[in-house]
Amino acid sequence: KKRFDMDRTLRYDIPPEMIGHKISEFLRSKGFSNQNLTDLKKMDHSVMIGGRWEYMTYRLQEGDTLEIRIRETDVSQKIPPVELPFPVVYEDEDITVVDKPAHMPIHPSMKNYENTLGNAAAYYYREQGKAFIYRCVNRLDKDTTGLTILAKHMVSCSILYDAMTEREIHREYIAIVEGEDLADEGTVDLPLGRKENSAIERMVDYENGEKAVTHYKVLGRRNGLALLLLKLETGRTHQIRVHMKAIGH
Repeated sequence: KKRFDMDRTLRYDIPPEMIGHKISEFLRSKGFSNQNLTDLKKMDHSVMIGGRWEYMTYRLQEGDTLEIRIRETDVSQKIPPVELPFPVVYEDEDITVVDKPAHMPIHPSMKNYENTLGNAAAYYYREQGKAFIYRCVNRLDKDTTGLTILAKHMVSCSILYDAMTEREIHREYIAIVEGEDLADEGTVDLPLGRKENSAIERMVDYENGEKAVTHYKVLGRRNGLALLLLKLETGRTHQIRVHMKAIGH
């Protein structure tokens, strides 16, 4: 049986301010999560100083070079590889950025089990002989096309999720709406919640909804339509559609 590996080695020169600190403390400062540290302890020769294996409690010394080897062999068993469009616009050892096609769901579900970005990613990595754990950092609606970031290993995933939580990753959308009477720019701040008896549809819900904020700027107007640049402070499901409808567009 063929063995699949996702192998990544990170090398760090230790700055003066981290001398005397534990390896675990240094790694946390680099965005490693507690779960990352736990997983690394289970991997053979994953933490090396000058070619020798060390414990996380080792205190860093002047001149040390720290090597972290991330070696993952698990795969996302419930996502079957399927040859589908997978337009890669950027890739390095830590992330893959894909221009997700329209009408393609991000995640497999009961009704969409073999036609998703997850299936396409599984096939893409399998063809390279790499372990595949599906770590999609940002979500897009099925009918929306745009850039989607996939983390290639557990550490890049942790760092990117933290960046999303801290809103250090900024998303911009282009949309066309009906009506030329929209102000040149503005902000829609309306809470969103689920529609009754629907797991998918959303609505403005002042009582139980979650905070949702959309900033927009009109880029052009023609034939009763407006071209908008949208920036989201929050990423609620169907946020753009519901907010534009709420202000009459």
